[in-house]
Amino acid sequence: MRIAQVAPLWEQVPPPAYGGIELVVSLLAEELIRRGHEVTLFASGDSSSFAKIESVHSQALSLDPTVKEPSVYETLQLMRVYEQAHKFDVIHSHVGYPALPYARLVKAPTIHTLHGILTPDNEKVFKYARFQPFVSISNAQREPRVGLNYVATVYNGIDPMTYKFYPQAESSPYLAFLGRISPEKGVHLAIEIAKRSGSHLKIAGKVDVVDVDYFVQQIKPHIDGTQIEYLGEANHAEKSLLMGGAVATLFPITWREPFGLVMIESMVTGTPVIAMNLGSTSEVIVHGQYLRQIYEVVEQGSAGWIRPKLVTLWKILASKIQYLRQIYEVVEQGSAGWIRPKLVTLWKILASKIGSGFSGRSFIVSSTYL
Repeated sequence: MRIAQVAPLWEQVPPPAYGGIELVVSLLAEELIRRGHEVTLFASGDSSSFAKIESVHSQALSLDPTVKEPSVYETLQLMRVYEQAHKFDVIHSHVGYPALPYARLVKAPTIHTLHGILTPDNEKVFKYARFQPFVSISNAQREPRVGLNYVATVYNGIDPMTYKFYPQAESSPYLAFLGRISPEKGVHLAIEIAKRSGSHLKIAGKVDVVDVDYFVQQIKPHIDGTQIEYLGEANHAEKSLLMGGAVATLFPITWREPFGLVMIESMVTGTPVIAMNLGSTSEVIVHGQYLRQIYEVVEQGSAGWIRPKLVTLWKILASKIQYLRQIYEVVEQGSAGWIRPKLVTLWKILASKIGSGFSGRSFIVSSTYL
């Protein structure tokens, strides 16, 4: 089939560092090509893919300081996509509501994979176009229910072969935080958890312009280079090392996270996740049955587990599990999780429904193998 993949222009596809949506789009495009489909990728001009790349700007908008009105380029991109709609059997949009009015004007079906959350503002547009086909990336993302035509929930996925599995934490224990340095990601809460538990915390992530004040006022004063470290933005290899060597990755979000790619990235390196029970976290993290003694000290939360390749449940990960006890004592309304038993088949992209105007990723998080 002839498929158009429409990616955000803010980051490259795939992203060199931050960019969860762009990473997912890249994996999807490459797998669809491997399956014999003809894919056109609408993305920034510095993107890399076996797909044919169509771009309205030479580089990711986040890298170009001369761009003052990003929405201009986003509009140009959609104009480019839909003026060529007759060339495609299906258009797969990852850019949210801006594509909705264009999709109504052409015969080629558009499937909209939503990567954000519904808000009082944007739900007005979504309600207007509610009969178009939508894909959610978690069931929690569908709240509040506004009557959208959801055809499926397809969880995000990663390629585990690009991550290293760490059976043990580093000898000098630390907690990891990876993500945007923003209030909704809860970096300030990660710092509080580290301080209250007497733990070493390593933070990696980008600071967007809109979050500079938050970083300067609430994060930077706590960075001492000893207990609280800020490593800047991490590339793929660096984030794998950061999370893999940690005793746990903190995910103390304060918003309804639609998915949270960091959680599965951490778990595939062998490192458990401690997350606030908001948004998708209860769908991504599997709750365990073997940590009753830990349940007793978790307030309104629960703990999960990872079962290593070998039969023994605790042996390989003993250094991580034991250290977590004191962390749980200070995490309120949180839950800790690991990937479910039997981990490593490929988290390959399944596009079997594309004939119905749907293309997506099928990654059964709770039964993935490592």
